[in-house]
Amino acid sequence: MKTVKRVYASLVYLFLYAPIILLMLFSFNGSRSRGNWGGWTLRWYGELFRDSTIMNALFNTVIIALVSAVVATVVGTAAAFGMFYMKKTPRAVLSGISYLPVMNPDIVTGVSLMLLFLACNVQRGFATLLIAHISFNIPYVILSVLPKLQQMNEHLFEASEDLGASGTYTFFHVILPEILPGVVSGFLLSITLSIDDFVISFFTRGAGVNTLSVHIYNMAKKGINPSINALSVIMFVVVMLLLVVLNNRSEKGEKSIEEN
Repeated sequence: MKTVKRVYASLVYLFLYAPIILLMLFSFNGSRSRGNWGGWTLRWYGELFRDSTIMNALFNTVIIALVSAVVATVVGTAAAFGMFYMKKTPRAVLSGISYLPVMNPDIVTGVSLMLLFLACNVQRGFATLLIAHISFNIPYVILSVLPKLQQMNEHLFEASEDLGASGTYTFFHVILPEILPGVVSGFLLSITLSIDDFVISFFTRGAGVNTLSVHIYNMAKKGINPSINALSVIMFVVVMLLLVVLNNRSEKGEKSIEEN
């Protein structure tokens, strides 16, 4: 039975990672065509860093992802904190409202934001794209932080203040350490969703402002540049290294807690 489970798990992981393995192989393909193998080469990695259009799209993507994630994490954490201390009925109403953007198809959110910017006579560009990413990231942060708050004792804030701590000190030294895993999860989720987004970016960007997803979509009409394969491999490796570092830090933190 154990052998069957292992084989089944191996097949599932193979199904999930086979496309990525194939992508990695073709990033070293000497031929521009994906149907032919032209030998091993690092040509596309060199051309990647010489392609100003891809580099500009990557820069926009990373800046928007980081800034929107930071702002969304701050706003979403504050919103979750406020919702936690609300009465039951208002909290339930706001929780339902928070779920709506998550359940909405991206096409609805993208078109709605575009119409909002047009109605407010706001010219679409980098700023509207950033605002759009912040707006769709906030609900995910709330949904990551709120469960951590609900696991916490609701009287912890009052108990800390009774012991003489100020509200600011209580939040940063008592509450925040309790909900930090949820805050970090919301931050990482926001970055991932922002980098991955296409539909909302397509409707809220301005002329000349491209993200990687939009640039690849435009490129697909003429043919995908193999340099995109190299960029995808680099991004995959960076994410894997970040996950390894984060997992190691969390394991060390758990061990130190157990030892103390």
